[in-house]
Amino acid sequence: MKTYDINAIASRFNLGIEVSEISPLGEGFINDTFIIKDSSGPRYILQRKNHIVFPDVPGMMDNIAKVTGHIRSKGGVTLKVAESGNGKLFWQDEEGNYWAVCEYIGNSVCYDKADSVSLARKGGEGLGIFHRMVSDFDQPLVEVIKGFHNIRHRFNQWDESVRRDAAGRVASLSEEISWIESRRSRMLSFWSEYESGLIPTRVIHGDTKLSNFLFDAKTGDCLCAIDLDTMMSSTVLCDTGDALRAYTNTGAEDDKDTGKVSMSMDYFKAYIGGYLSEMKDYLSPSEIKYLAFSGVYITFEQVLRFLMDYIDGDTYYKIAYPQHNLVRTRAQYALLCSMENQLPQMNEFVSRECGMSAE
Repeated sequence: MKTYDINAIASRFNLGIEVSEISPLGEGFINDTFIIKDSSGPRYILQRKNHIVFPDVPGMMDNIAKVTGHIRSKGGVTLKVAESGNGKLFWQDEEGNYWAVCEYIGNSVCYDKADSVSLARKGGEGLGIFHRMVSDFDQPLVEVIKGFHNIRHRFNQWDESVRRDAAGRVASLSEEISWIESRRSRMLSFWSEYESGLIPTRVIHGDTKLSNFLFDAKTGDCLCAIDLDTMMSSTVLCDTGDALRAYTNTGAEDDKDTGKVSMSMDYFKAYIGGYLSEMKDYLSPSEIKYLAFSGVYITFEQVLRFLMDYIDGDTYYKIAYPQHNLVRTRAQYALLCSMENQLPQMNEFVSRECGMSAE
């Protein structure tokens, strides 16, 4: 992590406390994060927002202010962003870096992975609470990442990547490329329903891994969603699909032994059951129809993105060894196939939970 004059940066914000300590928090793959303390303990979280990943940080912060304000107006727990001395929700330093501060939420814990079905259900409840709280939100939001989860956009990138063959790897990937091409029409057909308006546009979180939710340290209940940088307008099915990809995998995202990789039906039922306990009365018939498929959709997108990066010469994802992106591709493909094979049972479970007949 680069060295910054953190105390000087923190002083730019209206914190109203006497700062006793500022220390790094986490590894910071995208943003650099620090915790600000006073004599009573943690009080604020300070972040350097990555303006390469998020080119419109002011727009992103405006999204956060709008959505968190909406949640607070309904009595929900959410992040509270602090203003800088110039009245903005960020401060930009002399090097062009953007900084933002939010209040620390005490008596809370977060988890890196759902290691039990009960925690998976709590995670589903957490996303359901977030979606329910913003189900009536009707203000415009900035698209903080262009083409995010838009499979038509991804296929345009894919076609160019295969044509360019920057690393000279396409000839050795005929089987893997066929995985993508054999599913092209199905994925585009689903996305066309969103583009046509049959699937509603709503607020999405954009990054629904378990560590982006805080839980009450005493009760274990989900308190709120955090890390709201990727919030924008899209289909909530992107959020549920992203969560299913992360929560239900019995192996690792980059597991070299694909025999260990599958979708756990128990974790699927726990997560979706928790989600629907909060959200089923707010979903449209089209969202219910594709709820189980959302996991297939996002997992396919990740297969495509890992393979595309391997074809490009590993220019996007960090790799630990030369074949890393290809290993990721194959592991995610094993998860995709497992989901596809279990999709009828997944759909049946969703229908039962929603009191509907399975199609």
